[in-house]
Amino acid sequence: MYDSAFRIREELTALWTQALRQPQTLWIRRALFQIHLWTAIALALYVIVLSLTGSVLVYRNEINTLLATKRPPFDPNASRLTSQQIREAAQRFYPGWTITFVSERITRRSPAYEVSLERGTGNLEKKMRYFNPYMGADLGDTFTQGERILYWVVELHDELLLGNDGKFWNGVGSIVVTVTCLTGLVVWWPGVARWKRSLTIKWSTGWRRFNWDMHSAVGFWLFLFLLMWAVSGIYLGIPDPFTRVAEHFADPSAPGNATSDLVLVWLARLHFGRWRDYPSLKIVWAALGLVPAVMAITGCIMWWNRVVRRRILE
Repeated sequence: MYDSAFRIREELTALWTQALRQPQTLWIRRALFQIHLWTAIALALYVIVLSLTGSVLVYRNEINTLLATKRPPFDPNASRLTSQQIREAAQRFYPGWTITFVSERITRRSPAYEVSLERGTGNLEKKMRYFNPYMGADLGDTFTQGERILYWVVELHDELLLGNDGKFWNGVGSIVVTVTCLTGLVVWWPGVARWKRSLTIKWSTGWRRFNWDMHSAVGFWLFLFLLMWAVSGIYLGIPDPFTRVAEHFADPSAPGNATSDLVLVWLARLHFGRWRDYPSLKIVWAALGLVPAVMAITGCIMWWNRVVRRRILE
């Protein structure tokens, strides 16, 4: 029995030494490399699309303000036109159109009149326009073409243009990305003799080595950000398991289960970069949001050079 325990201890020590010095020779490392490689290749386009759209959507509110029809500031003391006067003004701007709706109230959130128009028979042509409540001027569409494009980007990022089912599939994709991140951390370890070289990018070497350094160094230094986006993507797509865990650990005596709720709030906030009061952080988040795309592109280039290109040349 003592001999068996001693032999197991020796084997574990040898395995640990091998993992530290020559990890590439371990079968488990080779298996994890294959998992990392093929999950990354399979999801490369998916990761690139979500990375690019995610960086753009850090500034979603600012972009929406830029693209939306400009409306006059709300002035509670100014004399406003009546709904009937706005209806008459709209009719002058759009002769031949039927006015089907004019909003009744002007508020800080809605500082302009909304007017709905239509014309034709059968397949009706419709418009929704803003009108200045003080001057009666036609301001523009209530939902501009630019806003439609931005909304399309939002749906692409959040739902893959698949509606509510897309959120679930985004969660599934994020699970696979999480596996890719975790296996990548294991695969990254090159051994005690070479690990420092995997922390830096050598700018003076050839482009293939530069590409490898970029993938390795960026993946190591920004691993926690990559993992955060992957895990928070799971939560946003498949929230029920996270909610149940939060409820399990929640303190029933605490008002609103503050701690567990706060964790979930921060998962969403970190994912989208919702730093309303910290504009510099939004810049950082938009830049870091491009990292998954960089990892996907550099990884695909490595795969092409090492596998596809080599087979083509044989």
